[in-house]
Amino acid sequence: MMIKLDEAKLAAQQALWVVFSRGKIVVQESSESIPVAYLSDIPFLASYVNEIHQLPPLNETAHRDLPVYVVDLGAEHVDEPGWERVSLRQLLFAEYDIAFSVIGRAWQYIHFLRTHQFCGQCGAKTERVDWEMAMHCHRCQHRSYPRVSPCIIVSIHDNEKILLAKGVRHRESNMYSTLAGFVESGESLEQAVHREVFEEVGVKVKNLRYYNSQPWPFPHSLMVGFVAEYDEGEIRCQENEIDDAQWFDIDALPTIPPKVSIAGQLIAETVSLIGDK
Repeated sequence: MMIKLDEAKLAAQQALWVVFSRGKIVVQESSESIPVAYLSDIPFLASYVNEIHQLPPLNETAHRDLPVYVVDLGAEHVDEPGWERVSLRQLLFAEYDIAFSVIGRAWQYIHFLRTHQFCGQCGAKTERVDWEMAMHCHRCQHRSYPRVSPCIIVSIHDNEKILLAKGVRHRESNMYSTLAGFVESGESLEQAVHREVFEEVGVKVKNLRYYNSQPWPFPHSLMVGFVAEYDEGEIRCQENEIDDAQWFDIDALPTIPPKVSIAGQLIAETVSLIGDK
């Protein structure tokens, strides 16, 4: 549910502001955090009052006791002194404590609104539902909800080394990470792990253990993490997906994702597991 607010309440309350413009987030210059401010402190929002909504907290401590206001400026360019746009990914890594409960969740909702302005069943214009996160078609009564795409992500070890891969997207950054992929229709999470690992690096795994999960707003994934043991096979990289994959000693790791991501957490968990043996 997104809560629509009247202007009097907006003006009277200090809040966390998640403002999207051209796919990025608007923050104060030289800042790597979303602004804590009153509406009057953000003058370029004066003409968007009717588009401001409150994001309900996922739990009692998620928002530092401050309401979270979300507004989408669409393709509008913010040309206001003292303000700039930063990437969603950059802000997620900087704002660890509220990264996914606030920033990521707000983006997933805004992405949903942008892509569901018309009914997927009859093509009519849709409208927001006030009491839940949904878009409703009054012509055919079809209701759409934010999409959540389940993905598996897995860290693989052989009790001595960890298997890490570099995707083609990370060729320049030379970052190695765990393996991941979308769950296909009719497939269990465990089946997805076995399939993705074999497709991407040509090896088989065993003894899967669930680790943790994390929402990942690029644009609407739910990452389900596993740790697995190597079973058999030689590394064979999937063309157009994996640039390189290797076994690494835990004391000689390459560049890896930060621990704000579940990939970084899985690697840390696996390194600890190997180190304890």
